Amino acid sequence: MSIKRIGILTGGGDCSGLNAVLRAVTRSAVIHHDAKIIGFEQGFEGLVCNRWHELTLENTCDLLTLGGTFLGSSNKGDPFHYKERDDAGEIVIRDLSEQAKENFTQLELDGLIAVGGEGTLEIAYKFYQLGLPVVGVPKTIDNDLAGTDYSFGFQTAVQVACDALDRLHTTGKSHQRVMILEVMGRSAGWIALEAGISGGAHIILLPEIPFDMKVVLNKIEQREAGGHPFTVIVVAEGAVEIGGSAKVRKKAENRLQGADLLGGIGHWLAGEIEGKIPHEVRCTVLGHTQRGGTPNSFDRILGTRLGAFAVRAVVDGKFGFMTSFHPPELKLTPLAELAGRVRRLTPENQLLQCAEDIGVSLGR
Repeated sequence: MSIKRIGILTGGGDCSGLNAVLRAVTRSAVIHHDAKIIGFEQGFEGLVCNRWHELTLENTCDLLTLGGTFLGSSNKGDPFHYKERDDAGEIVIRDLSEQAKENFTQLELDGLIAVGGEGTLEIAYKFYQLGLPVVGVPKTIDNDLAGTDYSFGFQTAVQVACDALDRLHTTGKSHQRVMILEVMGRSAGWIALEAGISGGAHIILLPEIPFDMKVVLNKIEQREAGGHPFTVIVVAEGAVEIGGSAKVRKKAENRLQGADLLGGIGHWLAGEIEGKIPHEVRCTVLGHTQRGGTPNSFDRILGTRLGAFAVRAVVDGKFGFMTSFHPPELKLTPLAELAGRVRRLTPENQLLQCAEDIGVSLGR
C-alpha cells in the first residue's frame, strides 16, 4: 500500500536502542516511501493530548548512539485507564481512548508503530481491536516479552550489570566481604542470570526460583571453608524467599503508574546475612543505570532492524502484529498472542542448568 504518514510512539520505561528504532523508522519511511513520520511525545500521552512533532532525516541523524528516547516515554498514559489527580489530589481514572482515536484520524495517519513492552503492546492491541492500523515493536530491558527471543535494551543492561560485578568482585575479594548486586527484574530474572554468569557471581537469586536462606548461607560458608572468604551475589528485584513476597518500595494505589514499585531485596538480604557470617556485607543497587547510557552494538543493530521491519509491515498492511526476533530472522507475531503473557525462565532452561553445572548457587 502507498503510505504518506506514519505515527510512532515509545511507551513504558526507556532503554538503550529506542533511538535506533526511531532513526530506522524515519530513514526507511522517508528514503524509500517519501512518507512523513509523526512522533508522539511521552508515549500514549502524546496521542491522547495531541502532542507530537515530525521526525526527519535531519533531527534523527545523530540518534543511533544515544540512550533514552528522543520522543520521551511514559508508563502512566494508558488511554483506556488514564490516571489523573483531581483538585483534591485523589487519583481518578478516565477512558480517553476515543479522544486518542480522534487525534489519530485528524492527523490522517496510515499506521501507528507502538514501541514498548507488555503494557504498551497490550494497549496497542486494544486500539487494533477498535480499528486502528497498529504495528508493535518489542522493547524491554528485562527480556520478558513473549513472542520474541530478544528485545533491544536487554544486552546493554546485562553489560552494565556485568561491568558492575567485575568491580564488586575485586573489592569484595580485597576486603573479604559478601558483595550483593541488586538488578532489575520484576517477574523474570534474565538480567540477573546472564549478568551473573558473565560476571562470575557465586549466587544468583531469581523471581522464578524462591530461594532458601539456609542454602544461601551454606554456599557462603562453603566458599569460606574452601579458601575463598568472599562471595558475590546477584539478586533480581523481584526475587523472593521461600514463603515470602517481593519487596515493595511504594504501593500501586499511591502511584499514577498503576504498579507496585519494587526494590529493597538487596538490602534486606544483606541484613539477613550479616551477623550470621564472620564477614561484612555490602549491597549495591544498580537501578536505572541499567536503562540509561549508550547502547551496545547488538542493541543498535537489533533496534535498527526492528524499526525498518516495522515500516515494511505498515507498507504491506500487516497490522495487528509485532516485529519479533528469532535469530537470525525477523518475523511478525500476532499481538493477540502476547496478551497477558510474560516470558519467564523455565525449569528446563539451559542457562539455569549451565549456572548450576559450574557451581553457581540458585538458592535451591
